[in-house]
Amino acid sequence: MRDLLVMKFGGTSVGSAERIQSVCRIVAQQCQQRPVLVVISAMAKVTDLLLETLRRAEAGEEEDVRVNLSRLQERHVSACRQLFPEGKRAQVEQRIDEILADFHRIAQGILMLGERPPRSVDEAVAAGERLSVLLVTAYLELMGVPAAAVNGSDVIVTDAVFGNATPLMAPTREKAQAKLRPMLEAGLTPVVTGFNGATQDGRPTTLGRGGSDFSASILAAALDASELWIWTDVDGIMTADPRIVPEAAVLEEVTYNEAAELAYNGAKVLHPRTLAPLSERQIPVWSKNSFAPEQPGTRIVPKIRTSSGARAVTSMPNVALISIEPASGVLSGAQIMGKALEALGRANVEVLALSSSSYRQAFCFLVRESELAAAMEALESSLLLELEHGYLKPLEVDENVGLLAVVGEGMRGTPGLAGRIFTAISREKINIIAIAQGSSELTIAIVVRRDGLEKAVRAVHAECRMAEQPGAKRRTA
Repeated sequence: MRDLLVMKFGGTSVGSAERIQSVCRIVAQQCQQRPVLVVISAMAKVTDLLLETLRRAEAGEEEDVRVNLSRLQERHVSACRQLFPEGKRAQVEQRIDEILADFHRIAQGILMLGERPPRSVDEAVAAGERLSVLLVTAYLELMGVPAAAVNGSDVIVTDAVFGNATPLMAPTREKAQAKLRPMLEAGLTPVVTGFNGATQDGRPTTLGRGGSDFSASILAAALDASELWIWTDVDGIMTADPRIVPEAAVLEEVTYNEAAELAYNGAKVLHPRTLAPLSERQIPVWSKNSFAPEQPGTRIVPKIRTSSGARAVTSMPNVALISIEPASGVLSGAQIMGKALEALGRANVEVLALSSSSYRQAFCFLVRESELAAAMEALESSLLLELEHGYLKPLEVDENVGLLAVVGEGMRGTPGLAGRIFTAISREKINIIAIAQGSSELTIAIVVRRDGLEKAVRAVHAECRMAEQPGAKRRTA
């Protein structure tokens, strides 16, 4: 099928009846021009509420479970009543009740067991996307756009890492072609739940928080789409977070590598794994604002013609620095580092930055605060023998830190750039704790004290004149 457009809408884009109407207008407009497949997130904050409800169930707090279920029902029924006339409304409300009944059944099981099996959590939390897909599909039909709701678990095949599954592209391609292509060829617009998939034997999985972006890119690759448009609540990929740097500008184009690095290091525009399925087929991606669809957004492509210096700076405050130091020269630092990284990999903990000292063979790495407990448990278990015998000093944790990442394909071979960045930070009297830079020179990751993080971001943005570079456009009011 030629000229297929895949569009993904995030939680804020479908966060109310008014927003759902706006999304459906965007979809309807594109459907007049070419085949469209839509991927939808849960309404804003709904996934958090679903997960919190399951935690309450695990703790035996039955009344809180009941209250949260009532909140979920009220929010979706309220949107339903604003969107649909009476006859249609009754059908949609019945489906809302059925989806919430499925969630309630799993929550009751967790309440009785007193624990949350990861497989059950993945099955339950997909209710958020099922509910928003229901509302969007029904409203498209009301507008006269033929549409069909599709559960992502019926088309995206993954491994069995519950909570953060990885797609298996060959069986996914087979399923997507078999289920979705006939719909598209028949003139239907499939509306697919983001975030969720299933193992080859049918067990529900999820793709990690923010995984709806990933779902969209998986399906775009599996169906050989012409483009992927990711709709959020910002104008595109920016030179910095505008809440920290008011003069931040929207970048006209970025490369796959730049976008992936920005996402991995804290930028909220994309899920970090979004671009991986697209790179082989070189499918272009647009980051657009569903609240201002007239804005051009940012185009993400394999390469751009001109790129010089640092293009954007991003930051991540909720991180922790773990330091490991041998107590003597008996141990090989490389072996300890390998053992530590292997333990973190088994625990599914992402290492955001790593820095080492060659003489003392000490090293440190940065992890998300939300993953700190799992990281420490994995490290202490793996390094138990070395710690007990005093070969390693006790592990040190510093939670009063933040990560700043400077990104740009054109940084490679730019003389003096790193020095200027470090000098700009030091001028603000901010101490640099650790530095990490890969051989590609695409990203310079810098760890600073958390209370100086925002000031450091502003200093680097100003020093590198990011808002003044070619292809950067100041936001319009």
